[in-house]
Amino acid sequence: MTTQGKKPARSHRGVRQLALWSVLALLGLALGVVLADCGGARNNTNNHTKPADLASANGTSTALQGAAVVASSAVNTPLPVPLYGVTIDDISELPLIVDSLKRLARKPTARIVFDETVGPAYYRKPAIALSEVAYLMGEVLDSAYVRRVSVNNYLRRTTRYLDSMAEIIHIWEVGNEVNGEWLGKTADVVAKISGAYDLVKARGKVAALTLYYNEDCWARRSNEMFTWAQANIPERMKRGLDYVLISYYEEDCNDLKPDWPAVFARLATLFPNSRIGFGEVGSSDPGRKAELLTRYYT
Repeated sequence: MTTQGKKPARSHRGVRQLALWSVLALLGLALGVVLADCGGARNNTNNHTKPADLASANGTSTALQGAAVVASSAVNTPLPVPLYGVTIDDISELPLIVDSLKRLARKPTARIVFDETVGPAYYRKPAIALSEVAYLMGEVLDSAYVRRVSVNNYLRRTTRYLDSMAEIIHIWEVGNEVNGEWLGKTADVVAKISGAYDLVKARGKVAALTLYYNEDCWARRSNEMFTWAQANIPERMKRGLDYVLISYYEEDCNDLKPDWPAVFARLATLFPNSRIGFGEVGSSDPGRKAELLTRYYT
């Protein structure tokens, strides 16, 4: 079990460079994968490239304007089933990331972790560039920082990102690892994710929610994934979420290998109108990556 309800002792950002995710149709449990390492070394805000530099790396402002029109049209087209995805938590090497995504066998969905210290202006031009080679999911805020942000500021943050990129981002992740014991008071977490969900749906956008799988590795039983979700996620979200995802890192949970078909079948009952799948799977041990990816995606 985790210790005293604290966040598992792993470098969440570092692991995310190895993370992958796949979204499946309801009860469609046969997995497939295409993978790219889409993050560079991260040193909080000190490693951020200026948006102007990112723009120059991807063409002129006129080209970006043209790409924005294409992105605006593409964001309203139906998403494929299943989705194949990668997580990007660092956009400072954008040209390399774009090139990597272009080389994949299937068009991926790139999940952008919006950094807690910067605003949407930092991501707009890179998102336009990425939208040419991938579908996009925007993560409102990483779970590690949810506790530090008030309900009002979480909703303001969601609104700011929607105002800036509603025509670019295909899927909006309104909450990340929401049952994690490190996110703060449950009432605040629920207010944040439900408020963000309402803001996304008010604009007719696609909403996703990520749960943290923690069978036998919780500090408080009330934070067990199914227990928390059943008790705390509002009914409108249970019926209205487009995607419900699971984040799972085996090394955080005593190397437990769950019965995933049973887990997803139960999840599909709780969220009958959602497509379900993995939102994050990864390891901080380079020696385990190949085996982990092969097992989870075959």
